[in-house]
Parts: sequence; C-alpha cells; structure tokens
Amino acid sequence: MVPSRQAAIPRPSASLVVVNERNEVLMVHRNPKASSFGGMHVFPGGNLDKNQDDSLAMTAIRETFEESGLLLASGELPSDSLLDEARHAIHKQTLQFQQFLSSQSLKADVGSLLPFTQWITPVGPPKRFHTQFFVAFLPKAPSSGFSRGAKQERIPKHDGGQEVIEARFLHPKQALDECREGKISVMPPQYYILSTLADILEGPINNAEQRAKVKELSEGLFGRMLINPLKFGEDSSGRSILTYEGDETRGGSKGRLHRALVKLNIGSATEISLIRNFDIFSEIEAKAFGHLDAKL
Repeated sequence: MVPSRQAAIPRPSASLVVVNERNEVLMVHRNPKASSFGGMHVFPGGNLDKNQDDSLAMTAIRETFEESGLLLASGELPSDSLLDEARHAIHKQTLQFQQFLSSQSLKADVGSLLPFTQWITPVGPPKRFHTQFFVAFLPKAPSSGFSRGAKQERIPKHDGGQEVIEARFLHPKQALDECREGKISVMPPQYYILSTLADILEGPINNAEQRAKVKELSEGLFGRMLINPLKFGEDSSGRSILTYEGDETRGGSKGRLHRALVKLNIGSATEISLIRNFDIFSEIEAKAFGHLDAKL
C-alpha cells in the first residue's frame, strides 16, 4: 500500500493591490518558467521573509518594490538609478530591504495598506500559500515614479533565473475582459478581487467615495474573510466548482452562493466565473466564517 503524500503546509505570504489615480491596478506577469504561477498575471507579492519583514504589510511592500520597481515609502526618494540598483541588490539578497530604507531615511508606508481578504491554496499543489491581500491607493502612499502604464524589465533572481517579465497598470474591468478573451490568465483569488474592485472603481478617475467604499470593505467582515476553496464537482462544461466559505455548502444559508467556476490545468486557471449572490457590504454571514480575524 502506497502511503498518501502529506499535504504541503501553506506558507505565510502577502500580496498588494496598488490602485493609481486612474483606477488602474498594478499587475505583474510571471515568467512562464517560474516555479510558481508560471505565465500568470498576479498582484505583486511573495513569501514572508522573517529575516527582513516584521509584518506581512512589510512583505507586501518589499515584494512590490522587487517585482515592479514601485516603492511605497515616505521621505525624500533617491534617484531612479539608485532605486533600481537597490532593487536588484535586494532581489539578489545582497542587501536587506530595511537596511536600504534606513540608509536613505525612508519609512515603508505600511499604514496605507488595507487588508482585503486572506486566501489558502487548496490541498494538492506541492507549494501552498496562506496569503494576506492588501489594497493601497497611490495618492495616499508616496511612491517611486512608476505609477501608470507598463514597465517591461526582466528581473534577474539571485539564482540567475527570471521571476517577473513585465509590470503594468490596467483597470480591473480591462483585466477581466482580457481574462475572458484569453489574453491573460489569473488565478481565482485575483479574479475574485478584480471582480470586487471593478464594481467599485468605476470610471477613469479615482475619488474619495470609491476609496471610502474600499476602506469600508477592508474594515468590515469582507476584509477579514479567510477563504479556503474546496472543489464541489464540475459543471456541464467541465469546469471545476470551487466553493468558498459562506456558500450554502459551506455554512451559508440555503440558496446562498459563494463560489467560482474555473477550468483548472496544471499551474493555471481559465474560463473563470464568480458566482456571489449577496451584498458584500451588508450580507456576509459571520457564522459561516469560523476563522474571521485568523492570524498568519
């Protein structure tokens, strides 16, 4: 009898959704050869590094700087050339992120980050993550010059590989359209967050009312949700039905749907649809989320 393989323990990680003044969000395109999420479009982020990060918010800011060149920090920012030099040194692990900040009298703007759900990778993949997602608005967070458009820059890892091949800003609705058209691929958590923000960040100009709505979600039950997707069969077209906490099959009231339909392939996801038939501002059922305020 072959012993069953023990499920990988989820690694603490963080991911940052940066929103600029045009209501565009920052996404990075991972190298198709990357060990995790190869070829996918994701929000910048990565694993907690206990040697560098004193919080998951710091992880999110450090990883965003490494992967895109955008630095959320207060103080007088150095030149772009010095930032790029430091970014590569941090990525190669020859310079500590907080050491760099201190040397330039900079302070990471962790206070601008709004918690925006946690997600756990389902059992199965060899690498699993327990990810805290955050949202930050650039007008409220001083940053480097990269705040719109696209930045194509291959970033060498310390092992000589390449992790991210492009970073760009695009509106959540545009990102969802590109997903449906097959131009980009995202995983269910990114699709969920993009869909949520697309309903709030309407139009090409970010305003105080929109920021207030996102903050309201962050400070309410939504921002504290911990979602651990479970497969619940397949639909008629062969897409996996992933149920989330709060679905009628996961502690929610009868008729309550909180799930996604997705065509899952090895390391990728396509043909995603989100099904959520309740108001996330006022109708989240706390009883279905036994681990609200779960700590990473």
